[in-house]
Amino acid sequence: VQLVESGGGSVQAGGSLRLSCAVSGFTESSYCMGWFRQAPRKEREGVATIGSNGRTAYVESVKGRFAISKDDAKNTLYLEMNSLKSDDTAMYYCGADRGRCPKSVYADFTYRGQGTQVTVSS
Repeated sequence: VQLVESGGGSVQAGGSLRLSCAVSGFTESSYCMGWFRQAPRKEREGVATIGSNGRTAYVESVKGRFAISKDDAKNTLYLEMNSLKSDDTAMYYCGADRGRCPKSVYADFTYRGQGTQVTVSS
């Protein structure tokens, strides 16, 4: 299983970015995919999840600003990030697990990518 993130970068506060995660070798019919992040000197934090049934979940701090989606035909996971804040600065990772998503977001995915850096300047 391979997950490769892209789309990170540096933006000013209030700006937008779209992260992508290309997934290969993962062919589960029931799965949970998502995004988590880690900022310097902070613990990893689950950001958003999406299940094979399309249900989504978000950490409270990004609700209304971020949107997770997936394109099954392209085997790609996305994270649309709007109204970015300096607190969103972190390395962002995508992840995948077999089975249903838990009710809350999480960061401890079995399969993870290498990450893409997002830096928001105020």
